[in-house]
Formats: sequence, C-alpha cells, structure tokens
Amino acid sequence: MESKPMNWLTRVVRPKIQAVFRMRDGGESLWDKCPACDQMIFQRDLIAAQNVCPNCHHHMKLTPKARLDSLFDGAQYEWLPEVTVAADPLKFRDQKRYPERLKEARRSTGREEAMLAASGRIDNLLCVVAVQDFTFMGGSMGMAVGGMLIAAAEKALALHAPLIVFAASGGARMQEGMLSLMQMPRTTIAVQMLREAGLPYIVVLTDPTTGGVTASYAMLGDVHIAEPNALIGFAGQRVILQTIREKLPEGFQRAETVRDKGMIDMVVHRKDLRQTLSRILHILMHKTVLPHGEPDISHGASDPVALAAPART
Repeated sequence: MESKPMNWLTRVVRPKIQAVFRMRDGGESLWDKCPACDQMIFQRDLIAAQNVCPNCHHHMKLTPKARLDSLFDGAQYEWLPEVTVAADPLKFRDQKRYPERLKEARRSTGREEAMLAASGRIDNLLCVVAVQDFTFMGGSMGMAVGGMLIAAAEKALALHAPLIVFAASGGARMQEGMLSLMQMPRTTIAVQMLREAGLPYIVVLTDPTTGGVTASYAMLGDVHIAEPNALIGFAGQRVILQTIREKLPEGFQRAETVRDKGMIDMVVHRKDLRQTLSRILHILMHKTVLPHGEPDISHGASDPVALAAPART
C-alpha cells in the first residue's frame, strides 16, 4: 500500500507542535495534566505553585523534599538518619516477594522508606518535621515508618522543639503483619512523650490519610490541619457502603466535611500552610516575637487555633 505524500502541515507544523509536548532528554515532561479538571499546566508554573492546580486548586501530591523546601527558612534543614529495620521479617509473599516490592519502591522514588524527617527553622523557630511519601508503597506504615516517627519525636525532645507530621498513607503495611500494627501503640507512646514534655505536636493531613495511620499518630495532634479535599478516614468508602448499605453523603470523608463535623481543626490551602504553622507554633511555644512583624498574642490566648487560622473566603 502506497503511503500518502506529506504536505507542509504534516512535515513542518505537526512536528513543531509535538516538540512542545515531547519529553525532554532528561525524561521530564514540559506539561502536566491536572487529574481533577484535566487542564494542561506548564510544569514550571506547577512547581512554583507547590503542585496546586491554578485552575481548580486541586492539591496534587508533593515529594518530601519539595515539602520541606517550602516549609523551612531558606530551604535549609538537616536530615535525620534513616531507621534500619529487618528487611523481610515474615518472609511474606503475595504476587511478589516483599523484598522485590521494596526494591521497586526504592528504585521508583529514590528513597529508602515511606517516611523521612528533618530538623530546621520555620520563621526562626526550631522544629522537627516528619513527612510521609504516598508514592512509596502507598505511604504504608511498617516498622521503618514507626521507627522514623519515634526518631523524630526523640529528636524533638532533645532539641526541645515542636514536632510536625505530614501524614499520607493507605494504612498499615500488610507485608509486615502484626509487626506493622504494633507501630500504632509505639507511635502513640512517642506522642505522649512530647505531650509530657509540653512540646507541641501538629499533624497536617494530606490526601489520603486512612487506615492504621489515622487510627494512631495522625489523630493525636494538639492541632489538626488538612489540605483542601484531602481524603481522611479509617475504613474505605467501599467497605462502609457495603456495611451500612446506604448512600454516602456528598463529600464524605473529605477534609471540609471532616472539619465541619469537628474531627479536625482547619483546612488550609498549601500556599498558606507555612504561615499558618508558624503562627500556631509561635503561639504554642509562647514566643514573644511573631513572624511578619505581628504583635505578641501568645499570652492569654484562649483559642490558639482560631487565632492562627487564616480567614475563610
């Protein structure tokens, strides 16, 4: 079959258009598509907006490094040493062996586990921040995640600094069985240590935060903040629907509904998150100098959450 001759549209114009959307040599795309509204976004603009769609304000996932860079003063911070645990304590195997799944997750993310932690300053206030990475096996909580949260709490105690945790998880890691579930009481004890020392423990719930993480350290904070439209819950919607056999209300388990029902304190846009955390921590740590030249409101503040929350629009 003879091929049709190429005209100037197919020979010149079409390749130039394709070049705009073509992958770079380094493997990075020039454009990303918002999963919520399907709008194409120039990647440089998306990075500048902290992975928030400029059209519909959908909050996409953020890497731990990007999260910490946007949070700490001058993107300067010190990583905590990663926790080493037994590689495959239960010799678990489903469709693949557990070590194979870990190897794949480490290769795709460039990280050893689903939680990282660092210490640094937010508006000159020393803090410890732990971040879960949902792209690493769904942010599942295993022994390494539990150990990392405990290490972050111990670092906060040593520095006499508040601890902030960014939660993002599908729950406990089934490949570690009961050893994974045991991280729930272990992390609860770590949080209690902070409470006994009088140090603030702030939790930021990102999309999604579910399962055993929600049932343990993600819901033990002094203040709970969520990103807009984040999925927050214990059991999945499908399980709940099959159990109660009733239609679930619109927005069920979403951040705004969870806030309105009193489960969390506030929903904060990512662009306002750093300032909100700074205000809360300065109030709770009773610092006399607040960021941005604001007056001291720590003494006699009856509701730190209300004082620190940005005005709703």
